[in-house]
Formats: sequence, C-alpha cells, structure tokens
Amino acid sequence: MSRALSARVAGVLLSTIACALAAGCHRDMRDQPRYETFEASSFFANGQSSRPLVAGTIARGWLPESEAFATGRSGGQFVSEPPVELTAALVERGRNRFNIYCSPCHAFSGDGDGMIVQRGFRRPPSFHVERLRQAPAGHFFDVMTHGLGAMPSYAAQLQPRDRWAVVGYVRALQLSQNATIEDVPLSARAQLEVQP
Repeated sequence: MSRALSARVAGVLLSTIACALAAGCHRDMRDQPRYETFEASSFFANGQSSRPLVAGTIARGWLPESEAFATGRSGGQFVSEPPVELTAALVERGRNRFNIYCSPCHAFSGDGDGMIVQRGFRRPPSFHVERLRQAPAGHFFDVMTHGLGAMPSYAAQLQPRDRWAVVGYVRALQLSQNATIEDVPLSARAQLEVQP
C-alpha cells in the first residue's frame, strides 16, 4: 500500500472514530431533570424544592473555635486582646496580609496615607490616633469582618485567623510609633544603643 493511500485510510479511520464519539455525546446528560434555585416543587408539602437548613447548621470546615475567635466579641462586647497566641510567626503573617490588603489605603506605617489616598480617595483614620490606640482588639477584627464607613468587608479575603494576625500586626505598628525605651526588654536594649 502506498504511503499516500495509507495516510488517506488513517484519516478516514480517524474521522469515523471522531464522528462515532461525537454521536455518543447527548445533551440529555447536560440537561438532566433538576430543580433550579427557588423553583416550586410538588415533592414537599410547602411547595419548595429544598428543605430549609436546620437551625444552628454550620458548613463543614467553618466551626468556630470560640465566639471571641469567630466574632471578636464575648458576651456582646469587643474582646480587649486577640484570642490567639501572638507569636512572631503570627505577627509576621499579619504583616504580610496587612501589606497586601490594608496598606493601599492605610499605608505601610498605618498612618492612613496609602497609595489609594494619594490618588484622591477618602483617607482612613490613622491607627496612631489615641481613639484607635485605645480601641479593643475586637474592634479591628469587627471592622475587617463587616466593614465600616468607606471600608468594605474583608471577610472573603481574610480568614478569621488571618484577621487576628492583622490585628496583632496593627498593635505592633501602634507600639512602634509610641514606644519608649522602658518598653524594650533589658536584654534587647543594648542592640538599640548608638555606638560612637
């Protein structure tokens, strides 16, 4: 058999296989009978196509560790301290998340003069004003969760642990702008002294 003839036979064979496979695909697999969201149904007595969630249902993987961890509140009041251990790794994670999500408005220093503000958008308050220095930790968590004023919610971008990490970093920023030598442990003061 010549090379041209065998190429033609192979082409016809491949075309036949492709047509057979295409004929096997039916739209009825894609258009299966199902209920659309909120579509009426005769299956349940109330005419709904699905049952309401049981009160207190929590999606898999979303069980909060505690009320304070999940909401920033305890007994309806903002918690004064983060309900997580503030380790160096957690504060570093907070710095990373802050630089990504918060610094465009709040600036890297937390003074509220970020790049977005420099471009004409509304200026957020500085984290270094007395009101926010005295604010409980739960306030910052709540603002990240629900938004406040011009700031939108960042709950979709920051999981609760990351929000607490950002709170820890904001506290570190606040301390950095208002610290005295007495705030530095004796063992670390030697590193701060200026050598002649």
